[in-house]
Amino acid sequence: MVQSIAAKDVTLRELKQNFGIQIVQDATFFPEWLDGLEALKEEEQHLLDRVKANFLELMDDPPMLENTVKMVVLAPLLDLAGFYHRPFRIETETSVALEMEDEGTIIRGRIDVLVLKNRLWLLVIESKRSDFAVTRAIPQALAYMLSNEETVLPTFGMITNGNEFLFLKVLEHKYANSRLFSLVNPDNELYSVLQVLKRLGMEVIAFSAT
Repeated sequence: MVQSIAAKDVTLRELKQNFGIQIVQDATFFPEWLDGLEALKEEEQHLLDRVKANFLELMDDPPMLENTVKMVVLAPLLDLAGFYHRPFRIETETSVALEMEDEGTIIRGRIDVLVLKNRLWLLVIESKRSDFAVTRAIPQALAYMLSNEETVLPTFGMITNGNEFLFLKVLEHKYANSRLFSLVNPDNELYSVLQVLKRLGMEVIAFSAT
């Protein structure tokens, strides 16, 4: 895969200036996170209830272990979405370092990047604390998604820190995002996250068949 954009330190301003990417506010640009979502089975809902309970339990007793988000949250989601089986194939990209300052304390983390068929990018923010908002990784996600040479077909992304989830769509140097899903909300929003992942998986397969 040709990687022509350095994702580590990129900003939204740089992406706009150098690549002309623009956000689209029209809801019809990214209907995939809202329309045509498959109803979940009862056993899927029960498993996602356990996933949410497990992650919230770990958040109550920091610091969190390395790879917690991938082990506790992402792995079950990818399994239920069917992404471990053909025709999907998960590839791993280079991790990106991330840090922020909070009252004089430097908090370090990293973004692990997974990609399915070069059409669905999954960015996982791993940190011993859950302070990193998913919005901090939007520029990195867009940089990876823009590296796809086939710009006439849409590329999708999901960013998660385990607690929050945000979906992105890029098409012809335009992008839009879903609403922010959060495990802090009373309902289990992992239900919706899994539904969107399944829908995007169907889109990826459809593109690959054309």
